[in-house]
Formats: sequence, structure tokens, C-alpha cells
Amino acid sequence: MRAEIDDLIARIRTLEAELEDRLAERRRAFGYRMRRGRVVISRRVRKRQQALKIGLHRYLFASGVMAVLTAPFIYIVVLPIAALDAFASLYQSICFRVYGLARVRRRDYVVFDRHKLPYLNVIQKLNCLYCAYANGVLAYVAEIASRTEQYWCPIKHAARVAGTHRRYDGFLEYGDVADYPDGLQDQRQQLKQELEAGKAKTPPEGGV
Repeated sequence: MRAEIDDLIARIRTLEAELEDRLAERRRAFGYRMRRGRVVISRRVRKRQQALKIGLHRYLFASGVMAVLTAPFIYIVVLPIAALDAFASLYQSICFRVYGLARVRRRDYVVFDRHKLPYLNVIQKLNCLYCAYANGVLAYVAEIASRTEQYWCPIKHAARVAGTHRRYDGFLEYGDVADYPDGLQDQRQQLKQELEAGKAKTPPEGGV
């Protein structure tokens, strides 16, 4: 049974990789590409998109009074999110070193690039910056939490849980007491192997 589950997980990962390839092709069709981690939009596409920009007055009017009035309640949430960002970063910086785990790279999750789209007005760009930060931090913290869960309690729930992280399917089965002692150590070893794999990909100082 375990081998079958591992096979299904591997197939899911393969499909995810294929999906990402297809999405990359679609992005290129919209006239932009990535160069050294930065978005490059062609002049022709930029000019066409700028012509479609919605003016501020028209945008605010279309949003409605109630949407404008609720804006402060949305943006005030940035305070606890910023606190979560800081504390989660401090936590993994200290504890993951002690556990011997690879630390989550924040820049892989908190990405700012949508505000560069020419067809967005100032308010829309601000909204994109805020959403990128808030959702990026939550995804970043979720990955930190998933590694912590794999280290301390890699056991599935008895009930089906919605929105599980990518590590969850590989956790130990609920009630499988026979496999728990060795399985827990295997889960921790997998995390440590991620650290070693990360070191292998990082060139030494002075390397290319």
C-alpha cells in the first residue's frame, strides 16, 4: 500500500512539472519573458497594455462606495502579517539550525512583479503589492510550518483535511503504530537530505 501511495505522489509531481511547462509557454504568448529573475515586457506589448489602463476616477467609481469604505479594514491586516513574517523568520533562523533543517527561502514566496504591468493604475498596483506580500508571507510561513510538522508530527489526520500542504501526502498513516518509530526518523532524514541537496546546488564562494 505504501509503495502505491509513493507512486501516486511521484505521478502527481510529474504532472505538476508538466503543468508548469505549459503555463510557461502561455506566459511567453502574452509578450513577456524572464531575464536574470526580472520581467521583461516587449515595447509593443507595453504600448498596447498602457492604452488599456483604467483611470483612477473611473476605477473608484466602478468599485463603489462600500468597497472604498472597506479598504482600511483590508490594509490594517498588514500589521499582523508583518509580525508573522518577522517571528516566523526568527523562528526558523534559530530552530531550523538546531534541527539541522534547510531554511525556507523567503524570496521564493514573497515576489513583487505584478505592479510592473503597464495596464494597471496606481491603486491597482498598490493592491497587487499588498496581495503579493500578504499571500506570499502566508505561503512562506505555511512552508515553514509544514517542515516543522514533518519534523515533529508527520502523521495524517483520521478525517480528510482540506488544503493540506505538499508534504502531507507522504506523512505516516493515522494509527500505524508499527511504522511510527522508524517512520518518524525517516521523515526527519528526508528533511535533512533537503538541506544537503541545497548545499550541493549552492556554488562555493568565488564559484560561478
